[in-house]
Order: sequence, then C-alpha cells, then structure tokens
Amino acid sequence: MKFDSKHIIPRYTFVIIVLTLIGAAVIGSAAYQMFFEKDYWETVRKRMATRQKDIPAIRGNIYSSDGQLLVGSMPIYTLRADFVVKDPNDSIAERKLQHWRDSVFMEELDSLCIGLNKLFPETAPADFRKKLLDGKKRGRRNLPIKHNVSYIKYKEFLELPFVRYGRIKTGFYAEEIPQRQKPYGNMATRTLGALVPACDSAMNGLELAYDSVLRGVNGKKHREKVRRQWMDRTDVEPINGLDIISTIDVGMQDAAEKILVRKLHEVNGEVGVVVLMEVATGDVKAIVNMTRLGSPGNYYYAEVKNNAITDLWEPGSTFKTASMMVALEDGMVTRADSVQVGNGVYMMHGRPMKDHNWRKGGYGRRISVDECLMFSSNVGVSRIIDEHYFQHPEKYVDGLYREGVGVPFTLPFKGQGFPKVRRPKPDGSNWSKTALAWMSIGYETQIPPIYTVTFYNAIANGGRMVKPRFVRSIRKDGITLKDFPVEVVKEHICSNRTLKDVHEILERVVNDPTGLGKKAGCKQFKVCGKTGTAQVADEHGSYHGSPARYMVSFCGFYPSEKPQYSCIVCIKKSGLPASGGGQCGPVFSELAQFVMAKGVFREPQEAADSTSVFEAPAPIEKPVSEGGLIPDVTGLGIRDAISILEPLGLKVKVHGQGRVVKQTIPAGEKAIKGQSIALELKN
Repeated sequence: MKFDSKHIIPRYTFVIIVLTLIGAAVIGSAAYQMFFEKDYWETVRKRMATRQKDIPAIRGNIYSSDGQLLVGSMPIYTLRADFVVKDPNDSIAERKLQHWRDSVFMEELDSLCIGLNKLFPETAPADFRKKLLDGKKRGRRNLPIKHNVSYIKYKEFLELPFVRYGRIKTGFYAEEIPQRQKPYGNMATRTLGALVPACDSAMNGLELAYDSVLRGVNGKKHREKVRRQWMDRTDVEPINGLDIISTIDVGMQDAAEKILVRKLHEVNGEVGVVVLMEVATGDVKAIVNMTRLGSPGNYYYAEVKNNAITDLWEPGSTFKTASMMVALEDGMVTRADSVQVGNGVYMMHGRPMKDHNWRKGGYGRRISVDECLMFSSNVGVSRIIDEHYFQHPEKYVDGLYREGVGVPFTLPFKGQGFPKVRRPKPDGSNWSKTALAWMSIGYETQIPPIYTVTFYNAIANGGRMVKPRFVRSIRKDGITLKDFPVEVVKEHICSNRTLKDVHEILERVVNDPTGLGKKAGCKQFKVCGKTGTAQVADEHGSYHGSPARYMVSFCGFYPSEKPQYSCIVCIKKSGLPASGGGQCGPVFSELAQFVMAKGVFREPQEAADSTSVFEAPAPIEKPVSEGGLIPDVTGLGIRDAISILEPLGLKVKVHGQGRVVKQTIPAGEKAIKGQSIALELKN
C-alpha cells in the first residue's frame, strides 16, 4: 500500500497540536495553583494534617529463652461517651434517630449507672449519673467515664443497658490503649528495662537497646462523615513492633534472685550481684542486681541499677587467676615451683603486703603455685609477679590483655562500664614501685563483674572467650527474622598447657580440703572457681573508715569435667566477717544445684560422681490469700512472704535471717489495712 503523505501528515499535525494544548493547560493549571492558590491549598493541607491522629503500633514483646513472656503489650481501655452525634442540617431520619437516642438514654440512665457501679464499685451510681447528665448538657465530645479498664471489664461494659445498642446509635465507646506489663513483676527489671510513664519512650535495658525493633511504626487515621455517621478512616496502617527472644531463663533468674536476697539479709549486704552464663554460647541465663533500700530493721532489696554491667569494681582475689595465668604462660613459673610467704607479712618496696591469716602467723613456710590460689595468698601471688615483672611491668600488662582481661566489648546497655587495666607509661609517671604488686592481687584495676565472669567462662570454654549474649533472635508472629550469632572476643586466651594447669588449680580451690572455696562445692558434681575479698573505699574515697567496707565474691564454673555454666556472685558489705568463699560460695553452690536439678542435663547424674546421690530440693508451695484473710507464710523466704502480705495492706517487719518460722498474726484472721505483722526468720 502506497504511503499517502498528503492525508496522513495533517492528521499527525492535528494530534500533536491537541496534545501540546492539553499539556500546556495542565502546566498552566498547576502553575496557577502553585502560585495563586498556594495559601488555600496550604490551609487545606494543615487542616487535614491537624485532623489526622496516630494509630499506635503495638510494641513487640520480650520473651525468655524458654518462651515465657517477660514483657508484653496488653491493652487497657478508657471508656468514653460522645454526646455530639447529630448535625443540625442532617436529614429527618437522623433527627428521628437522635430523638430515639435521647429518650432511650434517659429511660435507661439509672440502669446504666447501676451497671457501671457494679463494674467500678469505687464510684457511686449517683456520681456516674451526674457526670453523664453534665456531659450531655454541655455537649461533651469524648467524655471520659473510666480510665485503665481491663479487657474483661471492657467486654462487660459493652453489655450494659443503652451501651449494648452499639457505638453508632449511642455514642458510647472504648478507646484501646496498649500498656506495657511484666507478668513476673520486677524480675530482672534493670536488664529488661522500662518505659517512661505515660509515654512510649524507653528508659533503659533491652527496652532501650532494641527500641527501634520493638517500637514499630504508628499509623495515621482521620474522621470523616460516611452515610451521615462520623467514622474513623485509616490513612496508613500501623506496623506493629517485632518480638525479641532473650537469653534469660525464668526459673534460673527467679532462683538466683531469691538465693541472693536471702544471703544479703543474712550478711546485711549493701549490694549483691549474680551473673549466670552458659559456657559455650555466652548466653546470660540470669542476671541479678540488688541494692539495699529502706531503714534499719526494715530493709528490703530491689534492682535500681545494673551493677553487673555498669559498675567498675576492684575485682580482688578473683583477679589472681589472671595474674597466675600470665606467669604460667610466660614460663616464669611452673606448678612445681614454690614461694616463701613466711608469717603472712612481706615488705613490698616499703609497704606491708599481708595474707588473710597474718594475725595467726601466716603459713610459716613455702607454698606451691597451686596453693597460692588455693589459699588466696596475697604474699605468694604478689611476690611471683613482682619478682618476675618488676623491671618490665608492661610485659605483665601485655599478658593480661593477651588473655582477654581488659579487652573491651560492647553490650546492648546504656551506661555500660569498660574495664580499666592501667598500662605503665614509658616515663613511669603513672606508675609506682608498689603498683605491680597490688595490681596482681586485684587492686588498682577496675572491672565490671560481667567482665570477670566472661574471663572465667573462657577458661571453662577451652580458652575461647565469647561475648555475653542477652538476645538470641528477633521474631514476628512466631517466625524468626534474625538470629544473633555467638561473638568471639578471643579465640585463645592462652596455650592448652596453661589452660589445663589453671583449670586443675581452680578445681583444687574448691575440692581440696584446704582450699578456701570449698563452700562453693557440691557433693553431686565438681566445681571450679576462685574466691575474692577486697577492701573497697567508702563514699569519701577512704579505705580507713570504720567499719571497713568489703567486696566479697566467688567466680567459677561447673561441672569441672564438661563445664556448662559459669557464674559470679558479688556482695558489697560493711564490717567483718568478710569472706568470698564463706559468704558468696554458698550462693554459688545453691544456685548450681538448682540449675542441675532443673534439667540442664538429661539427668542430673550426668554431672555427678559415680558414688553420689542427687537430691533435688523440694519445692515450697506458695500460699494464696483468700477473701482478705491472712495466709500462713511460714516456711517461705522473706521475698515471697512480703509479696503476699503487702498487697493486703499490711506493714511487714522482719527479724532474723532465713525462712519464716513465726508470724505475729495467725493465719485465717482478717487483714486490716495499715496493720503491722512481724515475721521471725531462722536459717
């Protein structure tokens, strides 16, 4: 077919002209609105933006490692009434509906108020009636009837007279408000974290560390009239927050808290810390930070600070293990060597270094390298380090860093403390003749407890130092979106030969009859570890106050043959006695036995000696108050007893330590708010 340009070209030309005119019109219209109607459309935009409201996203939950809810968003409700549900310009049908609404409201008002009183007895029916009539008279929008209503009472509210006809007909409705709740109360509260009251802003803990994951994204909505009814229209759907699976084990955490608090009451401790860690993964299964509050005779303990992570403490004798590891690894000593400790006092560059038994004449002989740690000899350890590293102290400090002591790692917590292990400057301006000797036994160095247990965990883990892990995964609707892998800080902290030597020495500290850590031991399985006792400065920075203040501790792992868990126990207290083995060792032992009985292994006997018999502690049934009557709390620990009695309005006074053996008000009597009840405790 022959192309006829005389007919086709004019048609193309016409089409192009038309499209050009349309484009020019569009551009002209846009330019007109942009420059001449700008103020009008800006007003419309602001009005729409003002009308828009947030649709809160539901914050994600925090779960324990065994799937139990630790922190969750559970809805509460504010009950409201809207008395402006009619437009004067609406149709006759809607005005008839308003007439019906007014008449039925007045007919059922008394029944409605009686129903509200049954749901909320603290408010009289007459008060509800007055509020509702006043709201109707004033034409109130969104009149609050009741705040902080549970889901169950909200559902009952929907069945009340008049309300049961539905929101569109009555104007009565409920506003859903997500609320953060902790089913286990204050368990691990500083680790899990909290939100700022009255707003969705994280303060601390995992809530803050994973705020961007948990928070989600709020949606947007606005109100518009549809078929003569005002309704909410969603502009942007909210994106709910994701869930995180923590490493915390509820049973281990609860046991650690109760065991530590009981011991703190017994020794009148000021601060107590426990960190329980899984050896292979670094998973923190329990972390407790207790501070003494209240007044003399009425003390109690609560978590106010994450001491295990934020506090810089002189580690004391638990640090001697690191010092001895440096000397063994560098070949300065072997386990066959010994050191003279004499009468327990040795002048170290003009300053006396003393053993714990110096008042009794010391050991009066040479003691072996093993015994230096078994007896926690200040003289023995300091002499070994000072004699071999005095001329080149930087080599000793390099050895500490080589084995991971002082190497910083980042944890997901605000205010985290980092270890301070001092290096000598070339000009010696930050060093003294006695610095090395005292540093070797745990002074002049500051380390958070989480770092100390990480070091011992590396010994248990075949020399592999892993970073403490607090979150295992992120999930959405039960589906794992991200796993957090085990992070290695140092692949090898020392040679296998040195590791074997240190492991065997730590086993002797606990299991040898002469070792100071024997109270941390268990009959069912062997424990490795090291005691620690350090004098700490008072609030004025002085070590000479009266009574003296001490940090006692025990750090170790178990079972010795195939370590599964490592743990540190620290207690800060005033006055004597002060003994890491005697006061922290029993806490370590009891918690270790609980973990074994809980089923860490298929059978507890897997970690037991062939001749031992494993007996799990019998559980104590927690009494429940019925009808406001005082229950029998004998046999309980102080924390459980207080948690039962205080909600009844009773003022609890405590005498002694241990478990409750007597209560001044017998069980079965009616609890009177403000009444005092004294509990007698015995071990």
